[in-house]
Amino acid sequence: MTRAERIKALKAAARERILVLDGSWGVMIQRRQLSEADFRGERFARHNHPQQGNNDLLILTRPDVIADLHDQYYAAGADISETNTFSSTRIGQADYGLEDAVYDLNFEGARIARETADRWTEKEPHKPRFVAGSIGPTNRTLSLSPDVNDPGYRAVTYDEVYDGYKEQARALHDGGVDLFLVETIFDTLNAKAAIKAILDLQDEGYEPLPLWISGTITDRSGRTLSGQTAEAFWNSVRHARPFAVGFNCALGADLMRPYVAELSRLADTLVAAFPNAGLPNAMGQYDEQPHETAHFIEEWAKSGLVNIVGGCCGTTPDHIACVAGQVTGVAPRAIPDRPVAMRLSGLEPFELVA
Repeated sequence: MTRAERIKALKAAARERILVLDGSWGVMIQRRQLSEADFRGERFARHNHPQQGNNDLLILTRPDVIADLHDQYYAAGADISETNTFSSTRIGQADYGLEDAVYDLNFEGARIARETADRWTEKEPHKPRFVAGSIGPTNRTLSLSPDVNDPGYRAVTYDEVYDGYKEQARALHDGGVDLFLVETIFDTLNAKAAIKAILDLQDEGYEPLPLWISGTITDRSGRTLSGQTAEAFWNSVRHARPFAVGFNCALGADLMRPYVAELSRLADTLVAAFPNAGLPNAMGQYDEQPHETAHFIEEWAKSGLVNIVGGCCGTTPDHIACVAGQVTGVAPRAIPDRPVAMRLSGLEPFELVA
């Protein structure tokens, strides 16, 4: 299929059923117990920074591992798999001294995922597989100062974040993704930089792709790290007319439910959620079993809250297989027709109706 045909198929599939995203990449890579040499490969054998833990780099040095993980998630029932590019911005890769590898990371990450998805679509044409270009939040924040003694200080500028995201998005597009997933958003200003960078690609002649925006409610306060409620967050990003909006990470499905329900009530687009496998234990591990995660998500689905589901930290192909099984045959959420109003946001939402 051409990309235009895939996008049409994606939108058609979302009208027909609840779509399933893949699960965690970090936990699956950790299970491989890869060495420093695995991360470096031949290309970076003499690089002067340690690379172990730079999971995105495996795209270039162990592409077999990355392709196998896409395969495992598609086999588990995922309709959509993310590229392994969560930290593949110039800002994120600066920690490893690999700023110059950013284009290759994103292009190759998209290409590997595209090839795997196309094999599955050819094998199961009744269930086409799609690729989401993963765009993470970076390890910098535009809304908050890293120095408690200097509230006005920022470690990065808006233009630097924008440029980093645009470089990443361009390479993901070139590599063949079907949609962009701006995910794990803890700072809405960072997300706005990503959104603008993606939309501005059209000025360079790039075909517009569906945009999925996924924020993170950091704790039971019900707010993002930069302070917004679920409704304020939606008001901040709805101008982008995203294909989907939702939440991921930080919380397990049981604690995430009220915020997913709030977005389900508010958003006049698809609602997506991919929670962690519960909360981490004292050792940072996730104990929630696949059937437990699937039980919570099944309730979301049957309550009409979601259009796309999947897993974040701690979830595995087994979790995704259970989730896919539980939402099969459940009707996707109906998109509400909300009245026209002026909707603004700071940390709290504001709505003015006539």
